[in-house]
Amino acid sequence: MNRILIAVVGAALLLNLAATGQAAEARIQLTALPATMRATPTGPLAGTSAVEIAGARGETESFQVVVTGVDEKLEGVTASLDPLRQAGGPSLPETSLELFRVAWVPVRHSSPRATVAPGLIADALIPFKDPYTGEPVREPRWSDAKPDGPRFGATGFALWPEHHQALWVDVRIPRDATPGVYESALRVTAKNASAVKIPVRLTVWNFTLPEGPTHENHFGDFGRLRTYHHLERDPEKYARLEERYIAMLAAHRLNPPLPAWLWPEPAADGTVVFDTAADQKFSEFVARYHVTDFPVPRAPFRDVLGEHRSQAINFYRTVFAYLEKHGWAKRAYLYMLDEPNDPEAYEQVRQLGALVHEAAPGLRRLVVEQPYTEDPAWGVLDGAVDIWCPLFGFIDAASIERVRAQGNSVWSYTALVQPAPSYHPQYEQVKNDNPPYWELDFPVTAYRIAPWLNRRYDITGLLYWATVYWGSPNRNPWDDPGFRLRWNGEGALFYPGNEAGIEGPVASVRLKCLRDGMEDYEYFVLLEQLGGKALVDNLVRTAAPTWGQWQQSPDALPKLRRQLAEAILRRIK
Repeated sequence: MNRILIAVVGAALLLNLAATGQAAEARIQLTALPATMRATPTGPLAGTSAVEIAGARGETESFQVVVTGVDEKLEGVTASLDPLRQAGGPSLPETSLELFRVAWVPVRHSSPRATVAPGLIADALIPFKDPYTGEPVREPRWSDAKPDGPRFGATGFALWPEHHQALWVDVRIPRDATPGVYESALRVTAKNASAVKIPVRLTVWNFTLPEGPTHENHFGDFGRLRTYHHLERDPEKYARLEERYIAMLAAHRLNPPLPAWLWPEPAADGTVVFDTAADQKFSEFVARYHVTDFPVPRAPFRDVLGEHRSQAINFYRTVFAYLEKHGWAKRAYLYMLDEPNDPEAYEQVRQLGALVHEAAPGLRRLVVEQPYTEDPAWGVLDGAVDIWCPLFGFIDAASIERVRAQGNSVWSYTALVQPAPSYHPQYEQVKNDNPPYWELDFPVTAYRIAPWLNRRYDITGLLYWATVYWGSPNRNPWDDPGFRLRWNGEGALFYPGNEAGIEGPVASVRLKCLRDGMEDYEYFVLLEQLGGKALVDNLVRTAAPTWGQWQQSPDALPKLRRQLAEAILRRIK
């Protein structure tokens, strides 16, 4: 009876509001989420009412705030951040803060073994301010039936009731920041609702990360930009676009590719000479982007194992000598061959390896292959390879130890969704395990865990084949992230910014999580240098007991990182 009475009274109130022209006031609700958790367009949120983050000097720390519409549709929503300031003390510069709107990317076909359902997945990060013009990146305006300007924007969006919109914030902690606690607030407004704030608290720890990455890495080049944007006949625009992608990759603690324009043309005999101008250009690039790894280009000759062998030898010898002169040779390498999967490819690796060793014995030869053979009839690659690079799911501890004992290094990589192969030395034990997969429809912790996984197995580098491959088929990743239809986000950690009116890259949530993992690796190195190797080993094994058993909870890695930081701070006092 009471329920019937409440329903009748409620209906009468609604009729009265309609008759008088009044409606429920729109309200804004804010919820803080960590960077390791993806927001969803609707549904419950497991967040907090305040932001608490911490980081070292020279580190970028991120957080999310989810805006939820309550009662009525919100119109013209925008956001701003107050300066991060110590009580009665210094503040971080305005340039330390960058605010993004998280865009939903439609996944229609699930990746193999996906653990996240198809639908709208939070990934593209649209900046509120164009980083190249300083202008606001606004939501599209409409002229008749067509949008007036770009399709995607950040500021001025609408939000339906009981729907969520995630905002992402990067806090770049200056290398000279005063340690201590800084406080701020993120303020969200709408045209038809009162402004709401959520408090932000940052603790700056009293140690500093190096400017460039310690963990070796290779993430492909940006040649795909030329064809995607039809810039074959506009080299000036391509060069500008390429450099913006280079800068953004470097800003995420990943080594950028060394673009073709850095390398002088070889002479007829294959020798490469860096005159004063070329040397200055190369050195400035290395300094500007804090480059720590030096991929040597493949010798640009048609038949390096036959007719042009002497030119190839001269090429590698003179390029390596230049890098050695500047102290860069230790982290130089030649990406010699990719995935040799038949006896002919194995023989090619052996012959190329011999040629490179003859030209420059100190030049490391990288081959994307595990340190055990798929088919014993192909022979072995020992002696021809210096850097082995197995897939995450192909990692085998005993094989890694064997080649490391020979003086080799091991990197790791991922592509598609590939568990252990049937020829894995421990296949029966690992055949049902799943390594981290770098597809959109898996937890974003798959990206952050990779450097932890590498440290677990004494793997010293991380490789990924591409960050801008919006092909197979040709497609717009904002609308279709499916490489070969169903590998969602494969080979693409950036989005083309033109869809948001930006002449440059738009980053992804996945790229940010990978950056955080690379920063975590710096904590491993710092703590180990301070005598904490045993603790590093213990925490890393907690995060990743094996490549197939790793922490996927959003709060697991941040908690372990805090333990690393606390141990560093205890040792430097």
